[in-house]
Amino acid sequence: MYSVTSLKAELNERGWRLTPQRETILQVFQNLPEGQHLSAEDLHNLLLEDGEAISLSTIYRNLKLMARMGILRELELAEGHKHYEINQPAPYHHHHLICVRCNKTIEFKNDSILKTGAKTAQKEGYHLLDCQLIIHAICPSCQRSLIPM
Repeated sequence: MYSVTSLKAELNERGWRLTPQRETILQVFQNLPEGQHLSAEDLHNLLLEDGEAISLSTIYRNLKLMARMGILRELELAEGHKHYEINQPAPYHHHHLICVRCNKTIEFKNDSILKTGAKTAQKEGYHLLDCQLIIHAICPSCQRSLIPM
């Protein structure tokens, strides 16, 4: 998992600096319960509740930057806007099954998806940052509500 020290080193390597806002955002994601994702608005509201005055535009910029660096995973969940979570190393790597009607999201692990992604990236000379599968489906509960009585 990324530490403040490793984030600072990577930012410095790219000519950027570790701002207090970036450090705060990283700490929020490190402390999230497993399976929880945040949108930029969710993060902004959480920070406001904690007395942190970080603008929404700063949050958006830093979420995008941290996703490009591979620190965060950017997820296109069913709600129509992006969510983010900390990008875990391989043993904790997971994928998402999402109901398109009720937005229920289930996380699941499948090592073959990650292995295929890593193999493909390596073959093409890429450095893999993330590999995710998002399956959009209709959950059993919503299927039952579609059946005419």
